[in-house]
Amino acid sequence: MMTGGSPLRRLSLRILASLAILWTFTTTVLAAGVLGIDRILVTVSDLDRAEAFYRDGLGFETVGRGEMAGDGFAHLVGLRDGRAMTLTMRLAREEVTFVEYDAPGKPYPADSRSPDRWFQHFAIVVSDMDKAYARLQQVGFTPISNAGPVTLPPANGLVRAFKFRDPDGHPLELLYFPAGQGRPVWAAGGDRLFLGIDHSAIGVAKTERSEAFYEKLLGMRVAYEVVNRGPTQESLDGTFGAVVQITGLRPPAETGPGMEFLEYRTPATGRPAPVDTESNDIAHVELAFAVDDLDGLVAKLRQAHAPFVSPDAVDLGRGLHAAMVRDPDGHAILLEQIRR
Repeated sequence: MMTGGSPLRRLSLRILASLAILWTFTTTVLAAGVLGIDRILVTVSDLDRAEAFYRDGLGFETVGRGEMAGDGFAHLVGLRDGRAMTLTMRLAREEVTFVEYDAPGKPYPADSRSPDRWFQHFAIVVSDMDKAYARLQQVGFTPISNAGPVTLPPANGLVRAFKFRDPDGHPLELLYFPAGQGRPVWAAGGDRLFLGIDHSAIGVAKTERSEAFYEKLLGMRVAYEVVNRGPTQESLDGTFGAVVQITGLRPPAETGPGMEFLEYRTPATGRPAPVDTESNDIAHVELAFAVDDLDGLVAKLRQAHAPFVSPDAVDLGRGLHAAMVRDPDGHAILLEQIRR
C-alpha cells in the first residue's frame, strides 16, 4: 500500500475528477479502455536533486512527498520488498511523481541515444523559448540537441524545440508553438513561462504494432502523423541522418498529456530496451492511466499476451487498484482505478 496519506488521497481525487469529467461520454468510449493520462512517474536516484532541478530550471512546484511500500506495492512494481520515497511536482495542471527506491537499480544504458527504443521524454511547452532556455542554463543539464533550440521547417509548423537530459539522464524537451500551432490550451497560458506538459514521446520499432496496442487494447486514437527529416531534425535529436516518423495519440480525455511514437527510419541502429529492465532502474518511466474497468482491461491485455510487471491487478488500499504492464517496446504503463 501507499503510506503517508496525502499522495494517495490526491491521486484518488484526481482519478475521481477524471471519471466525473468523462461520465457523460458514451458507453462505447468508456468501454474502450483508458480514460486519460493522470500523471507521469519517473525513477530517480536522488529526490532532493530532482526537486532542485525541476523547480529551478523548469518552473515545477512541489506538491508533496510520500512513501510507497507494502505487499501490494511490491507486487505492482515487480520487486520483492519494494519500497520507495516519492516526490510529486506540478507544472500548471500536469503532475510528475519522482520515485526513489530504497534499493536502487541500474543506471541508464551506456551511450543512450535518441533512436534507442528505451528513449522516453516528456515535452514541456513554453511561452518564450529564449527565456526558457536561459532559465534552464542556470541548472546543470546534458544537451541532446547539438546547437541549442532549433526552429523546425514550415512543413512542421515552425515549432521551436530543444532536447536535453536531467541529472539522472532522463530525456526532456522544451517546445514553443507559434500562433495557430499546438492544442488550444497552450494559447491560453497567460504570462507564465512554462505552460505545462504536452505529451510523452516513446521510441518504437514499428508504428503499426504500437498503434494496434494503444488503439485496439487501450482505446487511444491517432491525432496526427508526420515525418521529420533534414538538418534541423538532425540537430534537434543530436543524430546524423535522422528521419523519424512521429505519430501523436490522445486518450478520450480532452485534458492532460498525450503520447507520441518516435519511429526512426534512419539511422536504423536504435537498440531495443534491455529485457531485464526493472522498476527501480533509472531508465524506468511509467505513464499512469486512469481506467474505468481495470479487471476488464487486464483480461483484454492477458488475452493479447501483453507482458505484465504485476502478477495481476493489485489492491493498494483505500479503494485504489492498479496493474502494471509493458507495451511492445518495453515501456511501462500503470493502470489505476478507484473502486468504491
